[in-house]
Amino acid sequence: MRISDLVAEYIKNILDESNGTAEIQRNELANNIGCVPSQINYVISSRFTQENGYVVESRRGGGGYIRITRVHLTTEKGGIIMHVVNSVGETLDETSANFILENLISGNIIQKDTARIISAGISEKAFSQIPKELRNNVRSTVFKNMLLTQV
Repeated sequence: MRISDLVAEYIKNILDESNGTAEIQRNELANNIGCVPSQINYVISSRFTQENGYVVESRRGGGGYIRITRVHLTTEKGGIIMHVVNSVGETLDETSANFILENLISGNIIQKDTARIISAGISEKAFSQIPKELRNNVRSTVFKNMLLTQV
């Protein structure tokens, strides 16, 4: 078994034992498994993605951690949102994002108030301090994360 498979299996076991949320320290996990910390980063960034049904948060520093949460799709609504998240690429312009939100509203998947908040959070005005060439990449990531809160 490859080291990346071992790391992924180890993290999945933690997720199973702790009701879908694992909080790990990268260096500690690397020592336990016997690999370098960069391998932990690789496995998390390639296998524990939004598209695979996980939300990853990290906090740097001495008391830093990586928190991985498995998203549970218990409703049709969750499946539709995950489909949208998976279909949005690496970039997303504001107009396309608002069309997606309108479709989700008309399908009774999200409420108008929720869509308004998401729209404000991904607007050009909200991203005015971000260089133009990065805005659509950031918008895509923010949009997907905001939608995942609705699952």
